[in-house]
Amino acid sequence: MYTALTIAGSDSCGGAGIQADIKTMLANHVYAMSAITALTAQNTTGVKSIMESTPDFLKDQLDMIFTDIYPDAVKTGMVSSGSLIEVIAERLTFYKARNIVVDPVMIATSGAKLISDDAVDTLKSKLLPLATVITPNIPESEVLSGMTIRSSADMVEAAKRIHAAFGCAVLTKGGHSLDDANDVLVHGEQVTWFHGRRIENSNTHGTGCTLSSAIASNLAKGYDLETSVQYAKNYISGALNAMLNLGKGSGPMDHGFRIQGDYSASV
Repeated sequence: MYTALTIAGSDSCGGAGIQADIKTMLANHVYAMSAITALTAQNTTGVKSIMESTPDFLKDQLDMIFTDIYPDAVKTGMVSSGSLIEVIAERLTFYKARNIVVDPVMIATSGAKLISDDAVDTLKSKLLPLATVITPNIPESEVLSGMTIRSSADMVEAAKRIHAAFGCAVLTKGGHSLDDANDVLVHGEQVTWFHGRRIENSNTHGTGCTLSSAIASNLAKGYDLETSVQYAKNYISGALNAMLNLGKGSGPMDHGFRIQGDYSASV
């Protein structure tokens, strides 16, 4: 069985972070492992508090994983401090990790900043150059490229700038910022658009985590990058289209919308 590792924060309501990553990996039939960067007390309406892992404890988690069940792919999500990013980059380099998908969680949908300036600098210098692909949204792409994005042409230009700066493939996600579901991948000299159907569902908690984890799952199984992205978009469209409605705020998706069998039946 293929394996994947998520390095991210825990979401106590289960819709994003480590929990969304594990559900996604399971649904895409890879064995999921996790190294937790932070615990959060949150639900669909917001975050109450955060407790970060220490660098030493994060290092221990990564060592125990890589020395026993070596992951075929790695996904990183919320890492808010430079010291934790340094540990991740050092350990991934030490263990020669492959198929690294970095979701550079820097700016919330609300526009709130989720990472300090020094951590952004560490992310740029240490982690992004190791990535196979990064998956920034529009605000994150603006930070990484140093330009304003107002059109699809701007998305391509920003992705090209990020690719040139860090040497990794870049999937710039359109999303709500440009009122479409179209993403663009810049991979070497190749520019590929992935067009998605807008699904009228306000429950979008964890979409970024889910997409990057699905990409990592597909890379773990041996698919090329373009195929991995397309399959991941198909999966997230299905999870959104299931129209799960939980919680009082922006709720989670149904990550297990296609999981069927003897143990899935209800009374």
